[in-house]
Amino acid sequence: MTAELGDNAESSTGASMRVCVVVGTRPEAIKLAPVILRLQATAGVACTIVNTGQHREMCIQALDAFGIRADLDLEAMSPGQSLGQLTARLCSAFEELFEGRSFDWLIVQGDTTSAMAAALVAFYRGLRIAHVEAGLRTYNRFSPFPEEINRTIIGHIGDRHFPPTAAAEQNLLRAGVDRASILVTGNTVIDALHILKPAIAERSLGGVFPAGATVESTGATLLLVTSHRRESLGAGIANICRALTDLVDRYPDLVVAFPVHLNPKARESVMRILSGHPRIHLLEPLPYLDLMVLLARCRLILTDSGGIQEEAPSFGKPVLILRDVTERPEVVDVGAARLVGTDRDEIVRNACELLENRAIYDRMANAGNPFGDGRAAERIVDSLLMDRSRAAASHRPGGGLRRGTAL
Repeated sequence: MTAELGDNAESSTGASMRVCVVVGTRPEAIKLAPVILRLQATAGVACTIVNTGQHREMCIQALDAFGIRADLDLEAMSPGQSLGQLTARLCSAFEELFEGRSFDWLIVQGDTTSAMAAALVAFYRGLRIAHVEAGLRTYNRFSPFPEEINRTIIGHIGDRHFPPTAAAEQNLLRAGVDRASILVTGNTVIDALHILKPAIAERSLGGVFPAGATVESTGATLLLVTSHRRESLGAGIANICRALTDLVDRYPDLVVAFPVHLNPKARESVMRILSGHPRIHLLEPLPYLDLMVLLARCRLILTDSGGIQEEAPSFGKPVLILRDVTERPEVVDVGAARLVGTDRDEIVRNACELLENRAIYDRMANAGNPFGDGRAAERIVDSLLMDRSRAAASHRPGGGLRRGTAL
């Protein structure tokens, strides 16, 4: 099940801290890339990068934007498998991985099944767990599904928790997590944007999708849309698609760019309802850099993506969140985004208001980004290095603190 891709896993000889970083989906790859780069640049640290294969191609694509290559591929995906089958395959693969290698830290990000399975097996084996983007909660176990439960599990078994905001920290404290194990860092996605900002500025829309050059030359209004959440599959995505047809019929200069997720259940509705419309462009999943170019050049964003909720305020782009609840309430609280769900009329009403009312649009566009300053990865790695220094001072072999030791 495990494919060897690189030799970083063998470079730990003589390293004083050995770290395993797990990525399974594109958002994980993007948000962990700044942490990986920081680890790789730190003397005495051996960093092994594991791609679980949950979103294999998109994960490889995202890492490539940062010049990163995974060392191991767990090849965990199988056509048509259930969540239970995926979890079982991942747990088995991580059991095998941790049996054959020694790590001081496992680093996981967010709320995916990959992150949860890796953390669970690491917990069973007594391996210390660092959780990046910890503490996000909706307090609705079915939305997002299964992510709300995944991140709650990691929150209970993790040893170091790196919430992006003070609100996420409060969620952890309410759950009984030791305050000494928590460090508010900001969100690493802001670090990723800082790294790629020059490349984003240099790339044109024409290099991203066929209608891009026409959009730039005519001054057409570009709408960026993404939708893939499990809770939206079926009727939800169908409603979103019909709202898009309403909008392009209403505004003759409106052009939609819709990178369509690889999930077959999401693609079926999108392709059936939207294929063939001359101003709705259904794109294959884009490299992260190209997606950020679209985000930077668009007028308005409709999305159920958590990452885009965090990224869009850095570009001054209002967001309509195609969900009923968000675990990132900060973006709504500051006024940079609105929750509109998947109701067709509600989507159209809010989009029309932002397309037509400049004052309301400007307020959202200038709300600012509540998710950090671009130094999250620095804080995370420095925190882990501090643990290494404490371990060295106590003359404990193997690096790090015992599970349960106050930090």
